[in-house]
Amino acid sequence: MRCPFCGHEDSQVKDSRPSDDNSAIRRRRHCPACGGRFTTFERVQLRELIVVKKNGRREPFERDKLERSISHALRKRPVEPERVDRMITGIVRRLESMGENEVSSNVIGELVMQALASLDKVAYVRFASVYRNFRETKDFEELIGSLESADRD
Repeated sequence: MRCPFCGHEDSQVKDSRPSDDNSAIRRRRHCPACGGRFTTFERVQLRELIVVKKNGRREPFERDKLERSISHALRKRPVEPERVDRMITGIVRRLESMGENEVSSNVIGELVMQALASLDKVAYVRFASVYRNFRETKDFEELIGSLESADRD
């Protein structure tokens, strides 16, 4: 593993343990060249996923990109990071278990919306406003109205 500080090609693993939700291996590493310490995570990847964008462009699926978009929606919300990580891991597992190598960005967006709706309603509305490209306040009103009616059911 390349050192993120100095770029040295080799680093030494000092400690390995499972992550909190057992979905990854957390490794503490040390660089012999600069003495820097850093952490890496090793996750199981069942298959290489390709995301098919709305414009037809294809690009490799990136868990980090999914994490960033969800973290924008959850900014300043009282949600524990462990719950967020479990949610993201669940979404990735569902995508990998679909059996397809190519996944539409719409499918990913809908999975995120479902997960956020059960995790945090405010984050759900934030994500939906960007994902569904809200233009007017009535778009928010309709979404919130559907949320409230679903809560009553």
